[in-house]
Amino acid sequence: MIADITRGGNFQKKDFVESGLPCIHYGQMYTHFGIYADQTLTFINADVFAKSKVAKTGDIIMAVTSENVEDVCSCTAWLGDDDIAVSGHTAIIHHNQNAKFLSYYFHSSHFYTQKIKLAHGTKVIEVTPNKLNDIVIMLPPIEDQNRIVEILDRFDALCNDLSAGLPAEIEARQKQYEYYRDKLLSFQEIQK
Repeated sequence: MIADITRGGNFQKKDFVESGLPCIHYGQMYTHFGIYADQTLTFINADVFAKSKVAKTGDIIMAVTSENVEDVCSCTAWLGDDDIAVSGHTAIIHHNQNAKFLSYYFHSSHFYTQKIKLAHGTKVIEVTPNKLNDIVIMLPPIEDQNRIVEILDRFDALCNDLSAGLPAEIEARQKQYEYYRDKLLSFQEIQK
């Protein structure tokens, strides 16, 4: 077994405060967080935090309850410096692997085919944290995980980051334009 999986805590949206200790609510997993995060959107006070389940740097936070199969098991790798409180309807996955590698895996079609077999419910779809222990993950050595993450991060930036992706696309189209311009304008003088 590569991971220890625990249930999230029990704070609710009504416990949010303007400033305090960082937290992630399971509902935010569907709307805000992607492969990884290093900052939270919300905070709770110290008393609520003390009673909460906590994720540490490198842990995976996974929403295990959803309205549909597609969104159940939405997750993020927590890469922030501070421990964070995690709400209920989540699993906290403590492990010794590359956190982003695992998060990318949990967003893959291979994981999807496994989770649909574990999901149950009709109006509310759930994959119990205990059932996550049945997931099979082919794990390459850490060095390979790191290399794979570097490649996936570059693709992710090109696809999702306008400041990286758009300039790269513009540069590629500029080169394509120059190539075809030169080809079209390199005709021989027309014979009379």
